[in-house]
Amino acid sequence: MSASPPTTAESKPGAAGEAGAPPVRGPRGAAGRRSSGIRGGERLAGYTFMLPWLIGTAVLTIGPMAWSLYLSFTDYHLIRGGEWTGLTNYRAVFDDPMFFRTVRVTLMYVAVSVPIKLVASLFVAMLLSQRRRGMGFYRAAFYMPSLIAMSVGVALIWKALFSNDGVQDSIMSSFGWEGGGFLGNPSVSILMLVLLAVWSFGAPMVIFLAGLMQVPQQLYEAAEVDGAGKWRKFVHITLPMLSPVIFFNVLMETVGAFQLFGPAYIIGGEAGAPAWSTLFYTVRIYTLAFTDFRMGFASAYAWILVLAVGIVTIIMFRAAKQLVFYAGEDR
Repeated sequence: MSASPPTTAESKPGAAGEAGAPPVRGPRGAAGRRSSGIRGGERLAGYTFMLPWLIGTAVLTIGPMAWSLYLSFTDYHLIRGGEWTGLTNYRAVFDDPMFFRTVRVTLMYVAVSVPIKLVASLFVAMLLSQRRRGMGFYRAAFYMPSLIAMSVGVALIWKALFSNDGVQDSIMSSFGWEGGGFLGNPSVSILMLVLLAVWSFGAPMVIFLAGLMQVPQQLYEAAEVDGAGKWRKFVHITLPMLSPVIFFNVLMETVGAFQLFGPAYIIGGEAGAPAWSTLFYTVRIYTLAFTDFRMGFASAYAWILVLAVGIVTIIMFRAAKQLVFYAGEDR
């Protein structure tokens, strides 16, 4: 009598699969419904927490921008309303005698203030990156001016310091300079706004400081073994490793400089005193909108600024592909 062949799964591994048994599948039924319910609940919670931000963005940012874009194509007056005029406002902007004056003042401020501010913030950040006792106090002290620099109170103090009979005038006159205060000299008046921007270098300084903390010390140690000095280590190690941080700070400070309004308006007024030397582009927009009540014309001014800043941003991102080094990428 012959022995029967083994039929259990233990006697023949994989027999169930070969015999056409259904393959093993993932969790189904209540467990699957439970997991999908959890994912749905998490998604709902995420949208719920995002809802205030989404509403605020739509009501306070996207809505006003869309309305401003519409107004730029109309002859809208804040009191009497207006009508659709097409590109008339945009053509009128370039015919405005103040347009190129405000562009020149704004570009001069951007070109001077941004490099000086970033160089000063990087220099101070390198000093504060040293591991010494009490360094936390100095970091907080250097950062503090950036919290109040763009306030109305500081702008008024700055105006008093650099006026014709202010502290700056008294100090400079003691050295024989009788040119008056910065506020009374059109050739140097914009420098007080540049100094105010440089004085408030706390934000880029903190970002530079965070970037310096991430530079591997092994690179500096290897450079010292090869005989590299401080300057060579700065040029060949610090700057390449900080290039993403430098690019971020340059981008943010440039965009912010184009939008300067508060100190310029408080110090120079609507006329950009003295002799339009502090008449920034944003001040001109404010004057057209809320003094002359020409909202359509002011909106066209504003959208030209948006377009200009967008073009500058695109150029900077294109240049960053060649100038910015990211750790781990091959060049």
